[in-house]
Amino acid sequence: MIQVGEFLLRPYDGSDASAMSAGVRESTETVGRWMSWARADFSDDDALLWFEHCNQARATGEAHEFGIFARDGGFVGGCGLNQFSQQNKFCNLGYWVRQSQQRKGVAVAVTCALRDLAWSSLTLWRVEIVVATGNTPSLGVARKAGASYECLARNRLQVHGKPTDAHVFSFARDHSEVL
Repeated sequence: MIQVGEFLLRPYDGSDASAMSAGVRESTETVGRWMSWARADFSDDDALLWFEHCNQARATGEAHEFGIFARDGGFVGGCGLNQFSQQNKFCNLGYWVRQSQQRKGVAVAVTCALRDLAWSSLTLWRVEIVVATGNTPSLGVARKAGASYECLARNRLQVHGKPTDAHVFSFARDHSEVL
């Protein structure tokens, strides 16, 4: 578990399924625009399948995915580190926040917390945030969190099955830390 201001990041458990599925269904207009899994018919069973995937990925070191919860236990969204390159010591960072909790600084706070986790506990040197062209809210999160803008990568993401250009941001540790 990771405490982030008013929020708690923790692995999902089965009792979170109905809260997550409700959060996804609430967010089809915002999150669903960029993430094909955020559908109006997202079910508790879909959430449970995701939780199982997260547990397996955590066990093998392939990903570290978390639910975002308010102090009162309310479900706020999800975030994680994934797509690890152990050889090159970097990963991807992703986040989503349910529609009713957007524009409250949640994504910026969890982005900084995950960056710190990647650097401290996972000993990575680089964390990337890849944002589809047109996803203005996520572009704002990356900038507010202090990530460095690197480039616009052609056909970098698939959004609803279509190749989409994406902005690449990064957090990179200083090389002098190893000298």
